[in-house]
Amino acid sequence: MKKQTRIISIIAAALSVAATAACTAGVQAKEYVPGTPVKVGLICIHNSDSTYDKNFIDSMGAAVKKLGDRLDGEPIIKTDIPESVDAYNAAKELVKSGCNLIIADSFGHEPFLLRAAKEWPQVTFCHATGTKAKTEGVKNFHNAFASIYEGRYLAGYAAGLKLQEMIDAGSLVAKNYDANQNIKLGYVGAFPYAEVVSGYTAWYLGVKEVVPNVVMDVTFTGEWYTIEGEKAGAATLAEAGAAIISQHADSMGAPGECEKRGIPNITYNIPLADKCPKTYLGYSKIDWAPYYEAVVNAMYDNKAIEGEVNNNWAGTIGTGSVVYDCVDAEHKAALETVKNELIAKTRRVFDCSKFTVKAAKADKSEYSKASYITMDDDGHLTGYLADVDDDGTYVGETEAIAQEGGITFFNESAMRSAPYFDIGIDGINKLN
Repeated sequence: MKKQTRIISIIAAALSVAATAACTAGVQAKEYVPGTPVKVGLICIHNSDSTYDKNFIDSMGAAVKKLGDRLDGEPIIKTDIPESVDAYNAAKELVKSGCNLIIADSFGHEPFLLRAAKEWPQVTFCHATGTKAKTEGVKNFHNAFASIYEGRYLAGYAAGLKLQEMIDAGSLVAKNYDANQNIKLGYVGAFPYAEVVSGYTAWYLGVKEVVPNVVMDVTFTGEWYTIEGEKAGAATLAEAGAAIISQHADSMGAPGECEKRGIPNITYNIPLADKCPKTYLGYSKIDWAPYYEAVVNAMYDNKAIEGEVNNNWAGTIGTGSVVYDCVDAEHKAALETVKNELIAKTRRVFDCSKFTVKAAKADKSEYSKASYITMDDDGHLTGYLADVDDDGTYVGETEAIAQEGGITFFNESAMRSAPYFDIGIDGINKLN
């Protein structure tokens, strides 16, 4: 009799645990059944006024057309969700609305989406730009990014071709040169995170491949979306003499300021030929539609997400996840050649022979990366311990320098989808 009572108690406890898992925080999540339509929710930090969020929303629209009846109605899109507990609450509301797949688009959403993933294991949670999925080991939590550094490199190459035209035409003025006769570039960034550092370094290296004697100033706004802050950043760079400006920030602030001042500009996420007809050169972006499609198809077909390793997915320019364009038709053939070389891996964006890190190695400040760097006598990287396993210690633990096809290069986004290139290379100056 005691044995029977004990068995009943164990069964009751198990049912209680199951009920708790299915109805955490008073919200019930249904187990997804493969082969049935997937209900999708998207959490955006801003709205379509932000070029960044508009790109996620537009990509979702493109994916919806391809996925057809594999989706359960139109996706539910929640906009203007801060990087706070509001993101968790938004996820909870989407679970309550029956979403089987929930995607968040901003870096700071991650801890709140991860919390939701742990509470509702029946739901698939995907976080763009995040870093925790590899180390957390939560089966229903995924990170995704794409090799946007390839797109930024190509956009930089396009800017370099334009810059060479400006040089040949004699249109540069004295303030466009520094004391060593290097031509000045400018870049407006949001934060000094690896994602931004990787992007602006790739852009700079693209320009430098065409015009070797360039230097670049970078200014940070401290926000992902601030029209006035991005305007002010572009104005600072313009007044300092930047001949061409690009940005990793989410508003029309920097492109608008460049248009007003007549400074050629490379944009991010959306083409702006209509709004900046005098100064727009081209743009780069991540196309998120291939990722949305990969996740929905994996759920529907009851298989692993194609291309994912350790719950991390990284699309490339070869898979259509990275997009770039330029307005100068005569440059398109040259850019197509460079693109094909990147796809074939006969060209590498972070080819260590193309840049030096002498200043970074000599830096003795508190948060310096110097101890993770090894270099040759000329200042080229021969080794770098990157903080790939983002466990909160901010310690470099993974060798990021690789060799293939006779090229020594920084192997960006190969061991985790989100960028981990965070080195200050020579020729780039951070203003703040």
